[in-house]
Amino acid sequence: MNATAIYVPPFAAKAAILEAIDGDIPLINIIVERIPIKDMAYCLAAAKEKNVRIIGPSSLGLIVPGIGRIGVVGGPLVNEIFQPGEIGVISRSGGMTNELSWQIRRAGLGQSAAVHVGGDLLMGTTYADLLRLFEKDEATKAVVIFGEHGGSYEFEIIEAIIKKEFTKPLAIYIGGKFANVFPEGMNVGHAGAIVAKGQGAAEKEKALSEVGVMIAERYEDLVQLVHNQIYAH
Repeated sequence: MNATAIYVPPFAAKAAILEAIDGDIPLINIIVERIPIKDMAYCLAAAKEKNVRIIGPSSLGLIVPGIGRIGVVGGPLVNEIFQPGEIGVISRSGGMTNELSWQIRRAGLGQSAAVHVGGDLLMGTTYADLLRLFEKDEATKAVVIFGEHGGSYEFEIIEAIIKKEFTKPLAIYIGGKFANVFPEGMNVGHAGAIVAKGQGAAEKEKALSEVGVMIAERYEDLVQLVHNQIYAH
């Protein structure tokens, strides 16, 4: 077995995840959301020790169109949303994983892979982790990301770009521009979307734009931004 999906109640998730890790399953998609942070941190440490990749928690999964899917990303409309192509999709939101992929297909393009990284506070596989994988993937010509206010995972993209670990065209939309009107510490959106100073949408957009990432004012603009980069010439 080379992959598994975990879909149990949150209180049972730790045992199920550790069982999969102990079974040397190299890829684990955790669909479960609201797993206690202490439990998830323990599982992520155990996975790292055994070189096991976790997608999630709170992740609908991932798909490589034409090859396979793990989890429930795309739901019953998976064949209408996805088709093989050259654009990688990474999203903090499960719904937006599907929406962005549908927009790509509607534009006459396809996806090399689409990954819902999950909306919880902790992330097993980060944006930067996936960008490094997309960099090595010959089928991927560009990547689009749907990010979110709160947390620091988007800032890790900057380091990957500076170190030349990712060099392909990248466009990102950061959701939650309105969240700065709420008090710090308030959760607005997914479990990981916590209002915090310096981690708002505007701060992330500014930092990412300074290293050459294309910033979409609307998520609907993401596809056109990367299309212009890879097909304009």
